[in-house]
Amino acid sequence: ELLRIFDIPAACLPKICSSSEVYGECVGALAGVPLAGALGDQQAALLGQACVNVGDAKNTYGTGCFLLMNVGETPRISTKGLLTTLAYQLGDAKPCYALEGSIAIAGALVQWLRDNLGIIKESREIEALARSVPDNGDVYFVPAFSGLFAPRWRGDARGIIAGLTRFSNKGHIARAALEAAAFQTREVLAAMIADAGVEISALKVDGGMAGSDLLMQFQADLIEAPVVRPSQLELTAVGAAYAAGLAVGVYKSLDDIAAQTRESRRFTPDMTLQERARLVASWEKAVERSLGWAV
Repeated sequence: ELLRIFDIPAACLPKICSSSEVYGECVGALAGVPLAGALGDQQAALLGQACVNVGDAKNTYGTGCFLLMNVGETPRISTKGLLTTLAYQLGDAKPCYALEGSIAIAGALVQWLRDNLGIIKESREIEALARSVPDNGDVYFVPAFSGLFAPRWRGDARGIIAGLTRFSNKGHIARAALEAAAFQTREVLAAMIADAGVEISALKVDGGMAGSDLLMQFQADLIEAPVVRPSQLELTAVGAAYAAGLAVGVYKSLDDIAAQTRESRRFTPDMTLQERARLVASWEKAVERSLGWAV
């Protein structure tokens, strides 16, 4: 349809191939090495996490957060503000689809605290600062610097820090900044569960912020499910390697890939229902305050 609209001959476009097959061979220093895997970055991370069964979900915590859930061979058209995407197609097998939700600001908020407010000198200091207080002191940070992405899609939202008192300090702000990623992840994951009609057994995590024990425990508490951190946090390249390895016979099946994954730590929920409900209600109140600032 797009080709017709823009009057572009189909012959101008490259051949559609799967995510895992030999497309050709490298030249130069890598002459003869087969080029055999092609995936988008988040799709590669999904495969790198061995999310190969319906309901398997992963979240990459980087500058933003990027969640994908495997929904199997039939695409699910979201009614909850998510994207429907092709996860991967491995050789001649049927394509596998996913639901995707993007959060604009996660690790970028830590950078903002460092560069704009000077609360920390280096990003790695955020964890210790957040741990200097026992809780968030009822402070909530909605990092809607460029609006809110999935599942709300509110371009009129802007960033706010809510709940400040005379007793609030930089530790509370640091903790609220980390917790913001978890609150937003909870919203996206709830939308995925509603769209897919399946519950998750665990959330697999990767990316730089996944190294924060404080954040990962809080995430498990909010979603009421285990959070699984692998031994390797940079899974995008691993997933691309898996796709290439399947194409050239290094791996024989998805079971072989799943056998490669190594769990570093599992965070299990440890929060009362009442405390979770209180935190979520306060977060949602803060989000409401962030809306309508831009036109």
